[in-house]
Amino acid sequence: MTRKFFGTDGIRGRTNEAPMTAAMAQRIGQAAGAHFLRGAHKHRVVIGKDTRLSGYMMETALISGFTSVGMDVVMVGPMPTPAVAMLTHSMRADLGVMISASHNKFVDNGIKLFGPDGYKLSDKDELAIEALIEKEPKLVPGEQIGRSRRIDDARGRYIHAAKLTFPKHLRLDGLKVVIDCANGASYEVAPSAFWELGAEVVAIGVSPNGLNINEGCGSTDTSLLRQTVVESGADIGLALDGDADRLIVVDELGRTVDGDQLMALIASSWKRKKMLRGGGIVSTIMSNLGLERFLQGEGLKLERTQVGDRYVLEAMRAKGYNVGGEQSGHIILSDHGTTGDGLVAGLQVLAELVAADKPASELLHLFEPLPQLLKSVRFGEDPEKSDSVAAAIAAGKARLGATGRIVTRKSGTEPVFRVMAEGEDENMVAEIVDEICAAVKPA
Repeated sequence: MTRKFFGTDGIRGRTNEAPMTAAMAQRIGQAAGAHFLRGAHKHRVVIGKDTRLSGYMMETALISGFTSVGMDVVMVGPMPTPAVAMLTHSMRADLGVMISASHNKFVDNGIKLFGPDGYKLSDKDELAIEALIEKEPKLVPGEQIGRSRRIDDARGRYIHAAKLTFPKHLRLDGLKVVIDCANGASYEVAPSAFWELGAEVVAIGVSPNGLNINEGCGSTDTSLLRQTVVESGADIGLALDGDADRLIVVDELGRTVDGDQLMALIASSWKRKKMLRGGGIVSTIMSNLGLERFLQGEGLKLERTQVGDRYVLEAMRAKGYNVGGEQSGHIILSDHGTTGDGLVAGLQVLAELVAADKPASELLHLFEPLPQLLKSVRFGEDPEKSDSVAAAIAAGKARLGATGRIVTRKSGTEPVFRVMAEGEDENMVAEIVDEICAAVKPA
């Protein structure tokens, strides 16, 4: 069954346009609340958000929806997505909600839902909620309306939980770390966590104004981070995205390190420490062939899934892996959490840096990636039904042969068609991607 509202990471869109309107947020609250009203206990939902201007509007509308069907609401304010997942479970809530469009610009917003176990909802739960959205809500009698309250110590709870993932015998004393919080949800918790562990912290992207989230900063634009690391003489730079579930790293020379390299680092280290489960890691079809070859050399396997950290996590849980993620920087360490967590992943990287006593430039580049190019193009006519696009893809695959790959897909979070190719010849890869993009009928 095709989902109408939910994409690969919740419900997302341009604010004040369907489906990201206040009226829809209220209906989502009513539908999700009704779906999770199970048992006779007093039901509770935890709501967090990033720093977008529209977060206030969406939060208020969701509270209206949840309380109207009898759920109590706990507001935690601007908090990373993984913090909301953690708090949902630790507070024994029935549901968790993160209001965020992740790495998108401020004009977009989204709603991510977590079950009482802190995991993102299954397709089955999302379909059930979609069905309820389109029905008239069943409102509770006036005396049963839920209450809402804000808790003030949520940030401290999350910082404490994140620090517990850092090896107890290590500290960050003497390490100069630049942290870019993307003017997003981690602007207070991430610098505090690193400082409390002893690091000298240079914080950028920590002045949110509602409009500047992910604007020229964060994991999707590391130019400011690269410049700051080099100019400040820092040992390493860490970039999070708007809701802090992604991590991209910059070494002391200003070179970017993506999620593939970070997974290679953590997997090889955990293997040596006999901490790695499943005999490898889980990543998506977008991860570089260089990662797969590196893992093979380590005697490990790469389990691939479709794009989306939720699918990575599903495979991890089904097959017993405890390390997974995406090239884009979602790193899931299931020993420490139920979703991607940029701060926790960053702490694991810093632990390796301290323990190895090597420069980041030596430690973090474990394999040479194959030339790979990803482009996104907005479309009008569905590219997946276009004969000209299919022909361009077939021609590209023929040129690459067995030594390369082409991956195409429609985004699950915005109306664009993504085209990725990789192979031994960088120029050929670029030509193939451009030819496929040119075949897509523009919006």
